[in-house]
Amino acid sequence: MSYKITLIPGDGTGYELTEATRRVIDATGVDIEWEVMDAGIDVMEKEGTPLPDAVLESIRRNKVALKGPITTPIGKGFRSVNVALRKELDLYACVRPCKYYEGIRSLYKNVDVTIIRENTEDLYAGVEFDLGTPEVDEIIKMSGNKIRPDSAISVKPISVTGTRRIVKQAFEYAIANGKKSVTAVAKANIMKFTDGLFYKVAREVAKAYGATFEWPDLEPAEGDPTLADCAGRGKGIVYNERLVDNMCMQLVQKPELYDVLALPNLYGDILSDLCAGLVGGLGVAPGANIGEDYAVFEPTHGSAPKYKGLNKVNPTAMILSGMLMLRYLGENAAADKLEKAVSEVIAEGKDVTYDMKPDRNDPTAVGTAEMADAIIAKMK
Repeated sequence: MSYKITLIPGDGTGYELTEATRRVIDATGVDIEWEVMDAGIDVMEKEGTPLPDAVLESIRRNKVALKGPITTPIGKGFRSVNVALRKELDLYACVRPCKYYEGIRSLYKNVDVTIIRENTEDLYAGVEFDLGTPEVDEIIKMSGNKIRPDSAISVKPISVTGTRRIVKQAFEYAIANGKKSVTAVAKANIMKFTDGLFYKVAREVAKAYGATFEWPDLEPAEGDPTLADCAGRGKGIVYNERLVDNMCMQLVQKPELYDVLALPNLYGDILSDLCAGLVGGLGVAPGANIGEDYAVFEPTHGSAPKYKGLNKVNPTAMILSGMLMLRYLGENAAADKLEKAVSEVIAEGKDVTYDMKPDRNDPTAVGTAEMADAIIAKMK
């Protein structure tokens, strides 16, 4: 089967990472026609926006995109292109597997945790009111003056719809990948309405899937008729819950106990970086943003503009994001071949970038393109 896929190089080191990844994916033998579209800081001057309409139109046509990292200015300039893509295309699920590969420098060895993060609401919905605005004054009055008058305010929406579909995504991922547990993570002991709703709906979804509840006193909510399509499909999967602060401690102490974590947006963002740290860092952490109609695959790290053009940065995260894309397309044999080649190159430790060497100044470290060459050679 052939595919037409949108390829967005991004900016900074995105160009060289994208080229390395494209070559590796092409070497799997999957027939892909790449439609290259530019986005990011490098097209701002010409287009007046980091996300031209043509990019969105391409993704809507092709349904699937592979994207390099894009710079997000801190505290000024345009808002995140990544966030804009998620909102425009309703890519509600951020999927971030954090898996240890032999040969990576880490204190942890037995880690295979996947973060399923809600992408469209929570504090990242962007509903904010600046200091001294009429909206802030009104909210302060509504709060009974519990909020200091010199405050800026962000609103945290958590919906039934958003929660239901992200927890369903977590269960579907667990079923597809043979995982044993799904853990909902929130802070409902303090935020009883928003995070409390997240747990309430998560329990409804877990009940519909026929999951086993970890604690007998964790009562499943009444069945939701909109979840009829789940129809006991998750029998054998254990559903549990953790408060987000406790979850951080659990992951540092015994990450091997957890398989799939379902989280609201902010907690998911934080814990995905924590879990990436357990398996060697963002340089080896792939990512996917998935909606009902479209999917965008990208590494979880930034664009590292200071290394632009130096053929230096680690391509593993982006190449593994390509692996996730192949699995999404149903090309599992190609995905398995690619992942096996990546793991073998990392385990050998010879043709890897400087950050994967025991000594970061090791003169035997190879560049981005050369590591891709080594992975391609393993697939032949």
